[in-house]
Amino acid sequence: MHYHSLGLIPNKRHVQFRKNDGTLYSEELFSTEGFSDTYSLLYRCHPPTQIVQAGEPFSIAPKIVHDKQLKPRNLSGFQIAPEDDYLKSRKPVLVNNDCKIILAAPRKSMREYFFKNADADEVIFIHVGSGILHTMYGALPFGYGDYLVIPRGTTYQFEFDTPDNRLLIVESHGPITTPKRYRNQFGQLAEHAPFCERDIRKPSHLETHDELGEFKFFIKKQDQIYPYVYLSHPFDVVGWDGFCYPYAFSIHNFEPITGRVHQPPPVHQTFDGHQFVICSFVPRLFDYHPLAIPAPYNHSNIDSDEVLYYVDGDFMSRKHVEKGMITLHPGGIPHGPHPGTVEKSIGAKETGELAVMIDTFRPLLMTDHAAGIESSDYYLSWLTETAHSNGK
Repeated sequence: MHYHSLGLIPNKRHVQFRKNDGTLYSEELFSTEGFSDTYSLLYRCHPPTQIVQAGEPFSIAPKIVHDKQLKPRNLSGFQIAPEDDYLKSRKPVLVNNDCKIILAAPRKSMREYFFKNADADEVIFIHVGSGILHTMYGALPFGYGDYLVIPRGTTYQFEFDTPDNRLLIVESHGPITTPKRYRNQFGQLAEHAPFCERDIRKPSHLETHDELGEFKFFIKKQDQIYPYVYLSHPFDVVGWDGFCYPYAFSIHNFEPITGRVHQPPPVHQTFDGHQFVICSFVPRLFDYHPLAIPAPYNHSNIDSDEVLYYVDGDFMSRKHVEKGMITLHPGGIPHGPHPGTVEKSIGAKETGELAVMIDTFRPLLMTDHAAGIESSDYYLSWLTETAHSNGK
């Protein structure tokens, strides 16, 4: 990200900055990768260190299903049952040591507590719903198709407009960045990038709560939730500046890169994580070579697991696609378009598909939540009727 500032800040770092009554504001450095990566400086009405109560932690570690079958998977994401509480609604479905892919369907806003993920950066894709993400950096309105990128350690609350919400959450144990090849040496998004700084929405206004009391936190660390009560409101910031803050980017503002022949998945990349990438498939014109085949070619993905989360529209390479469906094509075996879809795609001029793809470079493991929503015969869907008959 690039430099941003909101509210009141002193002219220089680490100097006296006083309130109207003469007392000092409390300066907080919010830094990543120790002191060597992006950071922001926040100025608070009260010290952020005043703990009133610390409760016993409880585990939210995902329960892994040790299924040794190397085969394509299909999960019906909208079968994840809604929950009133935001944290209880978060159901990990595919995980490894680099990231967790989580589905959530929260019905109620977070009014009773604040949440801080001290384990991971979060990318939250809004499939259904709208509202406001409240943080110590300010407010971020969101809606259908938005990616919310939340740096680890950010305290936040979700305010939803309605009880109908569907979220795809990716937890990253490394920093989430824009792809390096999109940026010049100064960090500016280059002319060839599929989006630019104008498309990125930063916290729009500061919400300063100069309040003392008992404020309940749930802090996630090492797959444990730690209940805390702090003396001061976490959004008591009067000003801040820096390079580390949450932001929103709409998938609808991703400008697709097309060509005369079929373009490979890296042209759809939107975010970079440690040992994984996130890509956006959006409505676009098809390839325009006179002999082009718009459907993707078969691919032996030897080094990566490919996850596709279907959002909306028609997909030229898949049959029976539903909203919220997740497909997993594991590394080590090839995958490709369903029978009949290659010929069907020839001559098509455009696609209206909308999807989020997550490619991981280490294997993903299914959880008990994934096992409960899996279509077990998905791997048979590449067989033609003739092949089915011969198999019998």
